[in-house]
Amino acid sequence: MDSEVLNMFVIAGGTLAIPILAFVASFLLWPSALIRIYYWYWRRALGMQVRYANYDDYQFCYSYRGRPGYRPSILMLHGFSAHKDMWLSIVKFLPKNLHLVCVDMPGHEGTTRSALDDYSISGQAKRIHQFVECIKLNRRPFHLVGTSMGGNVAGVYAAQYPEDICSLTLICPAGLPSTTDSKFIKQLRELKESERIDRIPLIPSTPEEMADMLKLCSYIRFKVPQQILQGLVDVRIPHNDFYRKLFLEIVDEKSRHSLHEHMNKIKAPTQVIWGKQDQVLDVSGASVLASAIPDCHVYILENCGHSVVVERPRKTANLIMEFLALLHSMDSSKKQA
Repeated sequence: MDSEVLNMFVIAGGTLAIPILAFVASFLLWPSALIRIYYWYWRRALGMQVRYANYDDYQFCYSYRGRPGYRPSILMLHGFSAHKDMWLSIVKFLPKNLHLVCVDMPGHEGTTRSALDDYSISGQAKRIHQFVECIKLNRRPFHLVGTSMGGNVAGVYAAQYPEDICSLTLICPAGLPSTTDSKFIKQLRELKESERIDRIPLIPSTPEEMADMLKLCSYIRFKVPQQILQGLVDVRIPHNDFYRKLFLEIVDEKSRHSLHEHMNKIKAPTQVIWGKQDQVLDVSGASVLASAIPDCHVYILENCGHSVVVERPRKTANLIMEFLALLHSMDSSKKQA
């Protein structure tokens, strides 16, 4: 073989080998870095841009896509120990011309974390209102979406700032009493009785605990490689002390049933989406909301757990859009009448 041709193949092979080796090294040695790159790439692919907003000395980190238009903007509040990127699976199935805003909740990811901050549900709702005013999202009423802890905050927000929102979607929200104890609640009770409350199932410190948490939160059994489990743990470990403090705050008497205490004040049309096999927060909470909120539309998803956003993203996105279309149709009918 001609030496120049041989050299060309060697160079080409080396060029291809470098990114492959870099990927393999990242996967084996720095899986947490790979996870961050993954979210960065996914945001970029979906057209989500990251921005910061300041309220006095407090900083909010958020991502957004689109601009305010004739349809309501959508603000999304994530759950406990998550971040704004958890919504990307749903963003994928939402119209590109819709104005979407996903914010890191107080103390999470890029939003300010302060030992002096009020992390109760009402305190978080107040912070989210400051964020809304910062970016002037409430120039027109917007649609508010919240899941789990974020659903608790969203419901309290809707009750406390009714003029800001036109409608509400609550996905497996926390903050409700339940007649049926979920698997998670039973685990917490056992840990409390054995005085091992520091080992909270939603705050994993090892790959094995991470795998257990994924099983607890999901009905679908995802096959996650050990290295990815390690990466997920590595990303969370530096924040675990904060997560423990936050968890104890939101299960305290002041916040434990915040949504239940405020649900009679929710006047906006409300959509409730819940996984039927939710092991974290029992699905019976959906009927509690339906009986208290006048204009409440309930959707129970079969073969789905607590992580509705991850397990059924397309269905969830479709339900939100159908709900908004229904409200728009009803509003148009009222105007014509």
